[in-house]
Amino acid sequence: MLSTMARGMAAGIAGTAVMTGAEKLEQVFTRRPDSYVPARTLAHLLGLPRPDEDRLGRNRLMHYGTGAMLGAVRGVMARANLRGPAASFMHTWIRLATDQTLENGTGVGAPPATWPRSELIVDVAHKAVYSFATGALADAIVVPKPTSSVGRPAQRLRLPGFA
Repeated sequence: MLSTMARGMAAGIAGTAVMTGAEKLEQVFTRRPDSYVPARTLAHLLGLPRPDEDRLGRNRLMHYGTGAMLGAVRGVMARANLRGPAASFMHTWIRLATDQTLENGTGVGAPPATWPRSELIVDVAHKAVYSFATGALADAIVVPKPTSSVGRPAQRLRLPGFA
């Protein structure tokens, strides 16, 4: 399992690099400024006294740290035969939920329902780029577990008292 998670983490780091490149390319066209919400979120999580200090370094640490952590999740998904575009689609929402939980839980972020639609679309698109890049690599480097649900008849679990 640790090998699976390590491979997933590597895939997550690579996926973060792809996402970051896509963000920079998008910013050339949209002229959208960098967001330092990840840096401030990390500072609040760690209890650092000056949340706006070293924003670029903290942004990178938060991006790549979260990318590695959730890459481990995607690696486990690949091992359990949750693979391909459908699994990457599911993983996109895991990434979004993680970011929003951390950002809103620390009081740094705002609920996505309050964002301008254009910002919401951009954020979802970038997280999808991350998840699909991470997923493609995880699916390529993580061997599926032979005893997972693929090729095994569905097990019917019955609760006592239910037919």
